[in-house]
Amino acid sequence: MNAETLIETLLVYALRRLGAEARDERYLRNRLLARFGLTETSEPAVEEIPELPELYRETAAYGEASGADGDRFATAVFGDLTPLPSRVEERFRAIEREEGSRAACLWFYDLCSSNGYIRTWDVARNLKWKTDGGVPLEITINLSKPEKSNRDVAAALKAKPSSYPNCLLCPENEGYAGTPAHPARGNLRTAALTLGGERWYMQYSPYLYYDEHCIVFNERHVPMKVDGTTVPKLLDFVDRFPDYFLGSNAALPRVGGSILTHEHFQGGGHVMPMHTAGVRKRYAAKEFPTLRIGVLDWLNSVVRIETEDRAEAEAAAARIVGKWDAFSAPEVGVLAESEGERHNALSPIARKSGKKYLVDFVLRNNRTDERYPEGIFHAHPEYHAIKHEAIGLIEAMGLFILPARLKRELGDAARAISDGVSAGPHAAMIAELIPETARGDLGGAERAVKTYVERTCREILKNTAVFKEDSAGVAAFDAFLRGCGFEEVGA
Repeated sequence: MNAETLIETLLVYALRRLGAEARDERYLRNRLLARFGLTETSEPAVEEIPELPELYRETAAYGEASGADGDRFATAVFGDLTPLPSRVEERFRAIEREEGSRAACLWFYDLCSSNGYIRTWDVARNLKWKTDGGVPLEITINLSKPEKSNRDVAAALKAKPSSYPNCLLCPENEGYAGTPAHPARGNLRTAALTLGGERWYMQYSPYLYYDEHCIVFNERHVPMKVDGTTVPKLLDFVDRFPDYFLGSNAALPRVGGSILTHEHFQGGGHVMPMHTAGVRKRYAAKEFPTLRIGVLDWLNSVVRIETEDRAEAEAAAARIVGKWDAFSAPEVGVLAESEGERHNALSPIARKSGKKYLVDFVLRNNRTDERYPEGIFHAHPEYHAIKHEAIGLIEAMGLFILPARLKRELGDAARAISDGVSAGPHAAMIAELIPETARGDLGGAERAVKTYVERTCREILKNTAVFKEDSAGVAAFDAFLRGCGFEEVGA
């Protein structure tokens, strides 16, 4: 469609889907005319509105044809059409007051999907499945994050480094036009929160890893930390949004998230596999009479506390965080520090069930040695062909995010198994599966590869467990919990 028709189509879309008001129609038209380099329009009639992916691509194509970066152009256009942050927040709070937090979140999520900030059409390309048998996991091969082109890389090399915004999580991203080295955020909208007496913001992730995947970040650009103040912040959030969980990545490299320079949490409406895990062993503490404490029946090392008493939850959480920070068990390779470097970290995850608070603590340690230079409690080298990156909060809860390269590589591996030829980055897997698969049975090879990936993901989580399921690991786990003042009361 020509520029004038595209502008009118975008206006109708904004009125119908983005909450634009009729009073602002002329203003928005003039904004779009300026974006498109026009000074007048005949205001052609619009008969049909295309779906968002087509409309977004059409807008990006116009920007590209005009010599602009297509994605940044489309992002700016949809940012113009999205209500200002103050209006979004005003509407969010009004819905929350009148209909509750669940309705407010659904409205906000729909807005962020409808204005193209959440790339639902890209997310739909991801391969995902749930495992059968054994400990349940969810696995995705993430195809939604775009790869940078050679042109993008060349432009980034020429771009001057900028300290504005400091990082991808800073509130200054809201409305930022972007550069070759920093993604456009013109259509980003956030909702202000108060956690632990501080100003925080909530947004949805543009590349959803799970249902209503949200990111909650500190207004200030301060480093990640997990201390006695962390769990009270998480509980502030789940008190306000009881349909969501919220968790923090560990605050050390190799066992934390990809951004350690800005304090943030991740949450959402998804029930993670770990949330459904039962308790393997129970503990209690006289000073916390309502608290139920348990070791999860899970692949890595997790402590769960449950109570309706928030004060007890906070006090017990502070105890666990503080004790783990200083805990060592050399017999199982756990050292709190060495040569002045801290090694212990943990990921707390909070949620509610009715009036009950549930907080899980995934215990982590980032030590390395000669055998495991990338982490003793990291995915071991034999699994790096499937997953090499750090295992963060989301994967620790049983949702694996595997790289896009695996779609092609695993397809090639299945064909190699079917042909009886072992080669390439997955040669070890192929060699193992060839004897188990009939020659020429491509379907059987594909199923074997899928099962192998599932088994690998389970083994990786076992690698990350600081306390293994052997006698030494069980004894060390028990020693840690007793050091917290907890006494075993049975399974």
